[in-house]
Amino acid sequence: MDTNKEEKLLDQINYPADLRKIDKDQLPQVCDELRQFIIDMCSSNPGHLGASLGVVELTVALHYVYNTPHDALIWDVGHQAYGHKILTGRKSVFNTNRQYKGISGFPRMSESEYDSFGTGHSSTSISAALGMAVADRLQKIKRDVVAVIGDGSMTAGLAFEGLNNAGMENTDLLVVLNDNNIAIDPSTGALKEYLTDITTSRTYNKVKAELWHLFGKINKIAPHAREYAQKLENGLKSVLMHQSNLFESFKFRYFGPVDGHDVLHLVELLEDMKSIRGPKLLHILTVKGKGFPLAEINQTVYHAPGRFDRNTGELVGAHGNDKEPSLYQDVFGHTLLELARLNDRIVGITPAMISGCSLKILMDEMPDRVFDVGIAEQHAVTFSAGLAAQGITPYCNIYSSFLQRAYDQVIHDVALQKLPVVFCIDRGGIVGSDGATHQGVFDLAYLRCIPNIILSAPMNEEELRNMLYTAQLRNQGTIAIRYPRGRGSMVNWQGPFREIEIGKARMVRPGKDIAVLTIGNAGNLAEEALERLEAENIEAEHWDMRFVKPLDQECLHGILRHFKNIITVEDGAVNGGFGSAILEFMADNGYQAHVKRLGVPDEFIDHGTQVELYRQCGYDADGIYKAVKSMVVPRMLSKVG
Repeated sequence: MDTNKEEKLLDQINYPADLRKIDKDQLPQVCDELRQFIIDMCSSNPGHLGASLGVVELTVALHYVYNTPHDALIWDVGHQAYGHKILTGRKSVFNTNRQYKGISGFPRMSESEYDSFGTGHSSTSISAALGMAVADRLQKIKRDVVAVIGDGSMTAGLAFEGLNNAGMENTDLLVVLNDNNIAIDPSTGALKEYLTDITTSRTYNKVKAELWHLFGKINKIAPHAREYAQKLENGLKSVLMHQSNLFESFKFRYFGPVDGHDVLHLVELLEDMKSIRGPKLLHILTVKGKGFPLAEINQTVYHAPGRFDRNTGELVGAHGNDKEPSLYQDVFGHTLLELARLNDRIVGITPAMISGCSLKILMDEMPDRVFDVGIAEQHAVTFSAGLAAQGITPYCNIYSSFLQRAYDQVIHDVALQKLPVVFCIDRGGIVGSDGATHQGVFDLAYLRCIPNIILSAPMNEEELRNMLYTAQLRNQGTIAIRYPRGRGSMVNWQGPFREIEIGKARMVRPGKDIAVLTIGNAGNLAEEALERLEAENIEAEHWDMRFVKPLDQECLHGILRHFKNIITVEDGAVNGGFGSAILEFMADNGYQAHVKRLGVPDEFIDHGTQVELYRQCGYDADGIYKAVKSMVVPRMLSKVG
């Protein structure tokens, strides 16, 4: 069908109220058009493709049945909510998705009244939905509250805490479990096996389907027939599957599993379930990437594939360039494999980011020495602590913004006991288009106040490689190594391993006019600025401090005796971060100097490219250049005068 020559149903839909005017039998066509719209948009403006394609039918059904925005719809994580955004007034601006000053790639309360709760991290939906449902009960507000959560997000403790509380509250609440057997990488753990058992029990599912169909017919005569069917079905689950239902043990009424791509059946089910009170869970089966063949086949790659040909699915620029610097995550992955070959005590741990953090490189060769623990950051940290307590050397790789979720475990289970866990903090600093929920800007501040921890941020790939090597040479206690998203600055970084002295800075360039102190990849931005300044006869001394904790005190004493103008630069929050550590050192030691701190200001940073956001925050190369000139030029002029 040449849809360009016909008026599309999607063209008639700007809000859910428009969708509800569509005949029910036209909903499959709406789904087809919505899916194609997502494919077309994501092909040229990269985003989270696979997850959104997998819930098209669910999205249409939910907005068709429920009176959104009065009824509350909460998307766990929210990367699957593109269809939701398109149907709720943002179709015309969806081309700005994840772009600087455009709409967010995740649900956001400040963006739309249809975004009932802001999300970005996993496993929050059930707790938030329960809180909203209880608030409605307290205020005598009558509406439906729905949480949509994936099987991957169900592995986190927070999801089970929400289920546990919801069952006891006995509040009207619907949880839709979107089971596609994958988060970014394939799901792992016992819960995955349990859900597989449910979905593959042929006898149970056949009997269940027949019962539901039979009592659906009787329901027209006897209004409560399907409630009786549910009670009978509950007994069959135990008999036919030889086990109790996990969700019903939390006092949820369980429905499913059902085909999540049959929009008409979903509408029928949701309409029926609206009349059933109390906490309910609808288990649907979906395919991530549904409707786009390559996305169905290679679900990890097409989770967020970048630009691609919308007809063939071929990725644009996927083959890379041998002369291009490596991704920091790949430097970590290849280096850890080398170290694991040399040290049989080394293992890798990740909370469901096996590809994203490049631990897959180690897993492919040594699968028994890599542990993907699911979306469970708290468990990942304490599991690592247990390993370290028994003489293993765990490299626990967690994205910076996700490590926030395990802060107590870092303190209580690791640092307090001086256990030699190596935290590899990926995506440290500004990450770009994922926006405020994912910017890894708080780690330097929230880690440097913890006793018994070494906190390092290498400036380039070679430094990262050598710090990873240094961390396993002897028991040095808890070590955190923080590095950014994206590519580094070096092509040839795989030289011989070299130990880095803990707490020792290095001079990058000498100078006499001003001292520039940097930590991590911000040093590369500083070097770009200082090269420009050198051409203008401004000589800045640049120190890569390497460590936020311990600081190189000998180095700082020397700098502060010689320089009265100092700039600190960090790809992180200035409040409590690296620059603050320098000011504290000055105060403790009686130094006085004019210090300008560059970094992320005291605000949440929205989405955009890293370059755009560095510029917004004032510590891109041009910002550093201007900061140096603003401090140095007036002093030079005063000397001339």
